[in-house]
Amino acid sequence: MQATQAIAVIGTFDSKGEEHLFLKAAIEKRGLSTRMVNLGTKGPAPFAVDDDLFHEVIEKMQASPQGRDELIEQMAAAGQALIRGLWEKGEIAGIMAAGGGTGTHLCSRIMRVLPLGVPKVMISTVASRDMSEIVGTRDITMMHSVVDILGVNSISGRILDKAAAAVCAMAQSQWQPADEKPRIGLSFFGFITPAAEKIHACLEKMGYEVIPFHANGMGGTAMEELAAEGNFIGILDLATHELADHLMNGYCGNIGPQRFEPVPGKDIPRLVVPGGLDCAVLEFTRDHIPEQYADRRILFYDFRSAVRLRMEETLTLAGQLARKLNRHTAPVRVLNPTQGWSAADGEDGPLYAPEISHAFMKELGRQLDPKIRITEVELHINETQFAQLAAEKMDEMIRAGNAERS
Repeated sequence: MQATQAIAVIGTFDSKGEEHLFLKAAIEKRGLSTRMVNLGTKGPAPFAVDDDLFHEVIEKMQASPQGRDELIEQMAAAGQALIRGLWEKGEIAGIMAAGGGTGTHLCSRIMRVLPLGVPKVMISTVASRDMSEIVGTRDITMMHSVVDILGVNSISGRILDKAAAAVCAMAQSQWQPADEKPRIGLSFFGFITPAAEKIHACLEKMGYEVIPFHANGMGGTAMEELAAEGNFIGILDLATHELADHLMNGYCGNIGPQRFEPVPGKDIPRLVVPGGLDCAVLEFTRDHIPEQYADRRILFYDFRSAVRLRMEETLTLAGQLARKLNRHTAPVRVLNPTQGWSAADGEDGPLYAPEISHAFMKELGRQLDPKIRITEVELHINETQFAQLAAEKMDEMIRAGNAERS
């Protein structure tokens, strides 16, 4: 952290000014400076601040009154532009805020414009709720305020001070990797963990750093976003399972529209494996099987169960994946382990249905652009030989791309 950089303290100072002044003092007593940004829509900050967006946004809109939701949208856009600009100019080294439902929604949206690794701490009265949409794919630290935010007292002050200590420590962290290696993004999930572990080891022996992402919806989407920021030289999409869960409203189905799409402005080769496309993971147990799944092949393994996809569902997935991959201009290859796509999809597995998997590959091949080559191997996805082959294919694609650019 450079001496000129500050921690941005953002929030609705018109209603929570005392708390944010407390955060300012708590940060500054630890030797760091602050940049105070008011996002209040009801009035200006009751004390001097560095940036009062009430004047810049709300006062300019008073000639044409709008609803509160529209005011919040305008404030969020203005806050994002300001914070992004401060970061790009090197003026801030972290960001924090405190708020209720609206404040959490507003401030977290603004935090998301900052890249991975920039400290982001949100003290929230609603942090114990489902934060998946609020946090999204960003490394936002959510801290539950426990008590409501209405002035500073002996309990809230303790929470606020510890949050300030946390963001200061984050901003002062100095760890750097020992050496920089070309990075490959690798998607996987539980049923293909052996494959991911073996591929990870193979690629590291080849001199790459492997960055794994759990294909749980947000994980795969985060991989796409980091790829767009220039973090990867290649993507090995071992787990395409997210498409199945997205189709069936499953546990890992919350993917963004950019998943499996071309990486904007980047020429990144992508190797695609139908890992986990044999099933959808749904939240039910053997004691409460929904009627519509009673006649299916099911693997019960905790509070979730894996359901074998039917033929029509599988063919739908083939079309969806083909349409996405056909949009790529960067090299794309498909590698199919014909003996099974997950731990549950093998000759003795509870979800084994080779006729459905074969139909998927046939339909995928029919709809894919002929330039996208499919390689089929008589191996199971979790076999060592498959891992070696996948790593070699990824390395080959990267080297070919480097040769073309040189």
